[in-house]
Amino acid sequence: MLCSRRTKTLVSTCVILSGMTNIVCLLYVGWVTNYVTTGAPKGAQSGGADRKLDEDGKGETLRIMERLDRLESVVNEHIKETPQKDGQEDASSSDFASSSSLFDHWGHDLGPESRRVALRKFRYYGYNGYLSDRISLTRSIPDLRPDGCRNMSYSSDLPQLSVIFIFVNEALSVLLRSVHTAIQRTPLHLLKEIILVDDHSSSLELKEHLQRFVEETNIRYGLGFVKVVRHDKQEGLIRSRVSGWRAASAPVVALFDAHVEFNTGWAEPILQRIKENRTRVVSPSFDNIKYDTFEIEEYPLSAQGFDWELWCRYLNPPRSWWSQHNHTAPIRSPALIGCFVVDRKYFEEIGLLDEGMEIYGGENVELGIRVWQCGGSVEVLPCSRIAHIERAHKPYTENLSAHVRRNALRVAEVWMDQYKSHVYMAWNVPLQSGIDIGDITERKALRSRLRCRPFSWFLSNIYPELRSYSNTVAYGVLKNNLRDNLCLDQGPDTDNVPIMYQCHGMTPQQNVYYTSSQQLHLGVLSPTIDDDDNKCLVDVNSKPRLLECSYAATKNMKLTWTFTQGGSIQNMESLCCLELIETGQSEFSFQLVIQDCTDQKWTITNILTVLPQ
Repeated sequence: MLCSRRTKTLVSTCVILSGMTNIVCLLYVGWVTNYVTTGAPKGAQSGGADRKLDEDGKGETLRIMERLDRLESVVNEHIKETPQKDGQEDASSSDFASSSSLFDHWGHDLGPESRRVALRKFRYYGYNGYLSDRISLTRSIPDLRPDGCRNMSYSSDLPQLSVIFIFVNEALSVLLRSVHTAIQRTPLHLLKEIILVDDHSSSLELKEHLQRFVEETNIRYGLGFVKVVRHDKQEGLIRSRVSGWRAASAPVVALFDAHVEFNTGWAEPILQRIKENRTRVVSPSFDNIKYDTFEIEEYPLSAQGFDWELWCRYLNPPRSWWSQHNHTAPIRSPALIGCFVVDRKYFEEIGLLDEGMEIYGGENVELGIRVWQCGGSVEVLPCSRIAHIERAHKPYTENLSAHVRRNALRVAEVWMDQYKSHVYMAWNVPLQSGIDIGDITERKALRSRLRCRPFSWFLSNIYPELRSYSNTVAYGVLKNNLRDNLCLDQGPDTDNVPIMYQCHGMTPQQNVYYTSSQQLHLGVLSPTIDDDDNKCLVDVNSKPRLLECSYAATKNMKLTWTFTQGGSIQNMESLCCLELIETGQSEFSFQLVIQDCTDQKWTITNILTVLPQ
């Protein structure tokens, strides 16, 4: 699972989502640093330490430099901890082992050789495999269910289930702990089988050692209790889940990652809900297993949704749930975060997962949208809790965002009707992008056959919290004719000062959206009404600033601009223009200003409709 509990920061977007190499991301930090130190106004570079640091002088430069220091440290840390191939050694491991995030809260008493081994496993798995190997496979974890759950009763004839684990090169101890806790904390009369889907692992211990465990377990619980499905080539998480479903025989299937620990009484509430209505797709509530210490961190009860890039995210439960004043009640959820339980035959009827998707990402969002639009429902159960490891980094692929983007565009084209433009806008690609999303003929036929509702119904009835951007008339990167290699950039995200910067394509620092209400939004599209509002370009005392659009509108600030493709950007109240001035001889010596118009010209990448005049 790869889901966020808050809006992604620009740093994490740069590091994780951009699809560029980590080195390029670090170069961006260098570019920003160079800009601040060489491209700032000369007046900002003068004065002693005791001089007052005014808003647009040295104080602003120092604030930007402080934030860039933090940004660079994050990027450096990510570069050090990128996934490593099995058995691969890094000559510099000993040099930075002490600074790895693995050792922030753990391992202070380890010797040099143990630290080296722990770090190697951490870089390979994305979690503390060294510590996992030393923890009991059947350790107890806190019972974090709401109090009322312990007194609930369930039908005596609940359906059986098949628990399916998907893995590729998982740490054996983590995988076995998942299996052991499933057996230990699921009533045996309800657990028909466990299916392990190995997506072409290269790890030797997942072959011989795992097979020995399977044989010993089947001797104890019966032939075929644990089954192993092995792929001849890596298919990715999406197709692996479908492989597990095909091998299952119980009436209900539970599809999970292989780095979880089941809590007491997790299965009965889910099976009860599915027994009452087979068109329900149900998720347990998740807690976190910290990747470094393996401590259990309680997560608040949440629904599961998504942003317009179709990355999954946790949400506040809807108001209708809070109004019940019952923390054991099911939580209506717009989407799923990846692990779920479903009636086996209904899963087939509804179209399984989209096997035309690649590797990982978006399939959980697509399933949630499809289930809701086609007559089913999705819910999260507070009385079913499972702890899940949130990795420090993902081992699936070096370019995960490229797969997620492709999958997201596929979802948009099949299920999102006129709102598909929002997905293209969020990923900052044109509607005619040329990106190969594969053949979607069968998925469109499935939608027609199931007589599914439109996406507008989903937004109105299931996910009203998701912000709509139907008033966007143009989007992309914004360039000035004076320097076509520079783009409008939001700069350090806490300073609210836009800059002109090297065009780098890293979503979303340079994403610009022009609306029919003549506002210019810069940065990430705010996903929901519970998140911070979008940042609007505002004329503040003849200085360009980025402020929350709702705040600027409430304060009657100057946030509307006339813009024509290849023309000026002029504030409608001050009648001054957003322009560039040259401040020095360096590559980044252009500064954004608001001044009397001098006929500078701006262009934006994508036009959706006629621009307002």
